[in-house]
Amino acid sequence: MKRTATANWTGTLVEGTGTLDVQSGAFSALPYTYKGRFVDESGKSGTNPEELIAAAHSGCFAMQLGHFLAENGTPATNLKVEAAVTLIPGTGITGSALTLVGTVPGIDNATFQELAEKAKANCPVSKALGAIEVTLDARLA
Repeated sequence: MKRTATANWTGTLVEGTGTLDVQSGAFSALPYTYKGRFVDESGKSGTNPEELIAAAHSGCFAMQLGHFLAENGTPATNLKVEAAVTLIPGTGITGSALTLVGTVPGIDNATFQELAEKAKANCPVSKALGAIEVTLDARLA
């Protein structure tokens, strides 16, 4: 199975502009710029690669945990996952911090924590991010 995305960049790093397209069509010609990646802390001036990595990581982790919870006989009602990817200019991407709030009827906290850690370790995106620190803060709602 392969999934694709295409970047189209024109110009220099600082003054250039680009667009991103994904195979699914979920977005097409999505703009990205230097400002959106390195300057605008609000994150409102367009997407950037780190935001897209965060989306991929949170989505993958939630699916993996959902699978483990169902296998455990305690399917989740809701899993809300935020991934915060840290980029240090000049150094690179240094971490992805997962924050999870789960609504899981019938599960005790120890089992929930164990399955969340297992999902963090086994989610394909976590594995792909093996060169950086991946942390998890998980709690039941």
